[in-house]
Amino acid sequence: MKFGFVGSFGSPEQMVALARECEEHGWDGFFSWDAVSMGDWGGEALTAWDPFAILAGAAAVTERITLGAMVFAVPRHRAWELAQRALTVDHLSGGRLVLPAGVGVLDDRGFTSVPGQVTSLRERAQKLDETLEFLRRSWSGEMFEADGEHVRTGPFRFGAPPVRGHIPVWPVGVWDARRPPLKNLRRTLRWDGIVAQARGTTPEEAEAGPDAIRQLVAWIAEQRAADGERTEPFDVVASGLLPDDKDAAREQARAMADAGATWFVDSWWDPDTATPERLLERVRQGPPQL
Repeated sequence: MKFGFVGSFGSPEQMVALARECEEHGWDGFFSWDAVSMGDWGGEALTAWDPFAILAGAAAVTERITLGAMVFAVPRHRAWELAQRALTVDHLSGGRLVLPAGVGVLDDRGFTSVPGQVTSLRERAQKLDETLEFLRRSWSGEMFEADGEHVRTGPFRFGAPPVRGHIPVWPVGVWDARRPPLKNLRRTLRWDGIVAQARGTTPEEAEAGPDAIRQLVAWIAEQRAADGERTEPFDVVASGLLPDDKDAAREQARAMADAGATWFVDSWWDPDTATPERLLERVRQGPPQL
């Protein structure tokens, strides 16, 4: 299992420096995050930086680690601009970019404060699919047009393909053993992996534990076996907050690895504890040693 770390809070300079520290201390990936405006949290104004600018800076100071965001709010982006920015970071990093992709959080002001944006979950899911298909077609290097309900363009051609031919896409999928598999789970099967979540109303509740990961991995294996054509690797990405205690962190990580997760992304979302200094301290401890 690989380990990633989210640069959740800090200045752009601090986040880029954190990415370099991740590489130096044995982490496998560094992830930014994608929002437009955080507003105030506990009376403190927080800034949401451009994730692709952060990743471009991270690409310039690292050589090995995977780069991405947890997660890109794809329906908020114009498809052609997203394709251009992703392709640029992909080339700057030598093909190390991944695209965790979701519909975006409901209260993102990039949706709610901008006229003309899709807002319903159904519309955002449709635009997510159409935008991802636009990305896929843009990687061919051939001229194409988009004629979807939400993504419509004239002729486009991105002359340079991604470094490795395509950029891995990890859509968000929500596992709930009490319900039949949802459409967002089936979407992930068309791509390269899944950012696994459970059903919940808070970030903590939405973290998929080992039991959910195990059930999800079994379902994915069954679906891919029935397809018969998908034989390439498929990433199962879990996330959460690793304990400070090294033994407890190793135990938690081992449980996720045994359940079938291929990535665990250490994610600090509480600004009261996720100060730039605390994030740097945690990164320098390195990931758990399995």
